[in-house]
Order: sequence, then C-alpha cells, then structure tokens
Amino acid sequence: MTAVPSLWAAADATAAACEQAHAEIWRRFIDPHGVMIDFAELDGSVSLPTPEECRAGKPNALGWWTPIENGAMFNGMYMDAAAHRWQHSRTEADAAKARRLMEGLLFLASLSETPGFIARGTGTDGVSHYAMGSDDQALPWFYGLWRYLESGLATVAEQGRIEAKLIEVAEVFLARGWAVPAEPPFGSRGHFGRFAFDSAPRLLFVCRLIHRLTGEPAWETRYRKALAERGGKENRSRLEICERGMVFHYAPRHSWTSCTCVGALRSLWEMETEADVKAAFARGLQASADLALAGLPLAEQFPPDDPRVFSGDWRAPMLPLWKPQQTAQEAVDLAGLQIRELLKVSPRRGLETAFVREPTASAWVVTLAPDPAVLAERATAVERVIARYDYSRLFYSQFFWVEGAWWRLRALG
Repeated sequence: MTAVPSLWAAADATAAACEQAHAEIWRRFIDPHGVMIDFAELDGSVSLPTPEECRAGKPNALGWWTPIENGAMFNGMYMDAAAHRWQHSRTEADAAKARRLMEGLLFLASLSETPGFIARGTGTDGVSHYAMGSDDQALPWFYGLWRYLESGLATVAEQGRIEAKLIEVAEVFLARGWAVPAEPPFGSRGHFGRFAFDSAPRLLFVCRLIHRLTGEPAWETRYRKALAERGGKENRSRLEICERGMVFHYAPRHSWTSCTCVGALRSLWEMETEADVKAAFARGLQASADLALAGLPLAEQFPPDDPRVFSGDWRAPMLPLWKPQQTAQEAVDLAGLQIRELLKVSPRRGLETAFVREPTASAWVVTLAPDPAVLAERATAVERVIARYDYSRLFYSQFFWVEGAWWRLRALG
C-alpha cells in the first residue's frame, strides 16, 4: 500500500520547486541591465536583436516574438515575488535581486527622448529598443516600482529617484489623455482610459498611486471622478468594472495578460480608505480569483517529456515576411503572420504558453484575493501548479508567477 504524502512533505516539494524556479530565472532570464527576457536556451544563451533590427522594426516594430518582448511587464510583475521574498528572508542577497529589478525598470524608462516612453528591453548594444511599448508593459512598470517602494526596501535616495520618475511618467500619460507614448512614427500604443477591465484598474491605480506619493488633491479628485465615470458598450462605471473583476475577451483564457490589472486592483484595495469602494474592489478580486481558478488544471496537461522542438532562431522564420510599418496596426498585422511561421519551427512555444504560462499566471491571480480563508482552501491547488514543472527544462521565462503565488501563500502562516 502506497503511503499518502504528508502535508509537510507536499509543502517541502512545493518550496523546492519554487526555489528551482527562482534559480532558473536568475541563471538564464535576467539580463545585465536587470531586465527579464522572454526566452533562452537551456544553457542561458540568447540571440538579441541588433541595433539595426530595432531601428528598422525587425521582425516587427513591437518586438513581438523576440527575446525582449516583455521586459517592462515581466519585471514589474516579478517584483511582487521579489519584494515578498525579501520581506520573508530579510537577506542581502534577496534585497540585491529586488534592487536589480527596480534598476531595470528605471533603466527601461531612461532610453528614449520621447517623454513617458517605457521600452520593452534592449538589443545587443544595451541601448537600442523597439519603438512601441504598450499598456500591458506600462502598467506593470508602475506596479513594480510601487511594490518596491511599499516593501520597505527603498533607501531614501532610491525613494526620491523612483517617486520622481513615477510622477514624471504619470503626468505625461495624463497630458496625453492616458494614451501610452510610443516613438515616431507611431505616436502611441495602448490607452489607460477605456471602459473595460483591461483598462479601468490601470487609470485608477496610477491616479491613486500618484496621490499617495504627492498628496496633491488634484490626483485624489481625478481618482474619485474616474471611479464614477461611465462608458463603453455596457455603460458601466470604472468602479463597476473593477467590482465585476477579470473578464476574458480575445481568447478563451488569458490570465497571463489580465493579471496585470488584477495586480493593480489588489493595490487599489490595499490603498483604499472608503469602506464601500474597498468592499467593491474585494469583490472584484474574488471574482477574478474564481475565474482564474478554472485555469489551474491546464498545468496537468503539460507533458514533461514532449519532444516538440524549441528554436531560439526567431530571425529565420520571421524576417522573410518583414516589411516597413508606419502604424501600430500594421505592426500587429505583420506580427500575426510571423507567429504562424515561428510556431512551425518552434512548436515548443505553443506548448509552454498554453500549459505553463496560463496556469502559472492564473495561480498568482488566485493568491491575490483578499480573503485568507478562501485562499487557504485553494492553497493545495495552487501548490500543485507550482510543483508541476521541472523549471530547468523550460525555455520561456513565463513561469515566474509561481514565485509570487508561493510567497503570497506563505503569508497565510
């Protein structure tokens, strides 16, 4: 008769898996500037875009499907794990890692002459970058720096630098009517002002954050006004949108992108002082966690020994399709053609995005709900996702959410 593992043994296995994930992230996926890349070979080698490719928008002006596609997004989201890890350990080593991520975020906002521009990452020269970021990149940039500040890690000097940059970028967004800046000829890509879940928490979070930092009444007024404003097809207020929680629109499940707004909603809940609004945020967080919970079983569909091939050569399948792009939509359309060719030579990508990226992001969303009793009931399901993978055999960094989920579970005691 096979013995049933004890809860302690299961917790030990989950902790070991989390430590392996942590080690792999820092061995292979954090570049010299403290910015997370999207993918690498198992030995850590990676082929970055050249300055010429970045300037020309090759393979596309968004940098989609390259190793530097999501630096601002991933750094900002991963800061949640890094800050909580340090708060638990209080070690200099963990503080140094969180500090590297913070410096990476500031670095990404220092690379352009376009005010408020946040780069995705850099090419081989450590300076060149693609001309467009996005709202998916910009919100995590704010979120990651906020998490670093509120963790207690920041020195006085760091606090001054971070707050100054947050305020500077927020004021640019405000002046542009909440359109996310892009470099010429594109102008902007993405918008914080729309009335949907993937927009509403972004604008609210930035307004609330900047009021917290500056104490300026104008930011509080903007925040309260934005909560009540209505729009969109359903004519919902932003508060109602947040209260309903995460909604999937463009794919059957995409916690991995919508989780950024759940993170913003969690921060709004933490900062809110009015009881009715705070309760509405809590309901939105719980609804988001409930929706994400259904994505956890996807981890069980990941076949560890699947022979599908990974190719780090993104140029061969995509560059033959390249053509100049003058608008954001032209870049999106081009990237849509290129991903089909990339998946033909690197089918491993589809395997990891479906059965690693989505369930691990979902696991983090589950842990963002504010009711510790509900989370305790779901802890085993989250731990099962964390312990599912051999992280040393994954080619994409998009498992990093497991660390954030683990440290939030540890906070339960």
